[in-house]
Amino acid sequence: MRVDLFDFQLPEDRIALRPASPRDAARMLVVPPHGDFQDRVVRDLPVFLRPGDAVVFNDTRVIPAQLEGIRRRGEAIAQVDATLHMRMAADRWKAFLRPAKRVAVGDRIHFGHSNNSCFVGSLDATVAEKGEGGEALLVFDLSGPVLDEALHAVGHVPLPPYIASKRPDDARDLTDYQTVYAREEGAVAAPTAGLHFTPELFDALDARGVERHFVTLHVGAGTFLPVKADDTKDHRMHAEIGHVDAKTAAALNAVKARGGRIVCVGTTSLRLIESAADKDGAIAEWSGATDIFITPGYRFRAVDMLMTNFHLPRSTLFMLVAAFSGLERMKAAYTHAIKTGYRFYSYGDASLLARSDAE
Repeated sequence: MRVDLFDFQLPEDRIALRPASPRDAARMLVVPPHGDFQDRVVRDLPVFLRPGDAVVFNDTRVIPAQLEGIRRRGEAIAQVDATLHMRMAADRWKAFLRPAKRVAVGDRIHFGHSNNSCFVGSLDATVAEKGEGGEALLVFDLSGPVLDEALHAVGHVPLPPYIASKRPDDARDLTDYQTVYAREEGAVAAPTAGLHFTPELFDALDARGVERHFVTLHVGAGTFLPVKADDTKDHRMHAEIGHVDAKTAAALNAVKARGGRIVCVGTTSLRLIESAADKDGAIAEWSGATDIFITPGYRFRAVDMLMTNFHLPRSTLFMLVAAFSGLERMKAAYTHAIKTGYRFYSYGDASLLARSDAE
């Protein structure tokens, strides 16, 4: 499909720079398959679910994956920034470098030079490979938990570029840009639909008789990359590492067998569940890298409803929601959201979508 079919105009003042407080006070646009949209708030979510439904959350935890570095080549020094996006081994990460043209295979980069932590002088990496679009493989001198500790000492919260271009990250982001249930470290971007949840909302879901289940997909920086191709068939998705355990898979299959619905919080949990499901919708234990790219025409196997934030024009995420609820339906929903003051993107408001073929 032509990528320009997924374009729309968004006023700058609709981009949220801070989240709603409390988290579940954010607005939520309910988009049924047919009929009028409903303007609600996130804490109303249980009203739209039934006893026996299951809500699936991504429990990945954001790490401080934005690094400032210096490349030294003899007497020549250059500033190089890196955004880690996928761990390949205990001592190596794939990263996007900026500006990548300043770096060659074999170069050494020293990170944390402007930080006063105890790791100054010790977080160094070698550029082992260079790929397309500024991507590189970094091999660090540190490994495993010691590397993780160093990243926490010298790294920054990797705010999305549409926020980072308007303000620096600060202490509030350390909490704001993390779900309350984050557990498994490895993401470089938050599963942002989950940012709306609070312990009180979890209690309300429990009282409604709705199950809660957790999967892990470590969101990569590729989620922010623009689609540069003119046609969706020419776009390459960056892979992300995920895991669905056997107990969760069995529980979700049992929900479907008794007529309950699977409700994914966020496009990341949806992409993982769809990766783990077979053509008949049965979900299996699953681990590995997924680069599933969902566009209109995709046949959804397991997921019935999706709660998600409002996404960038021409992005793979807007393509996914268009596949889920219909392109024209989502264009109408976004037009309504813009006109009525919804806040967009990672710190913005939410939408609750029904699958286009739902009854």
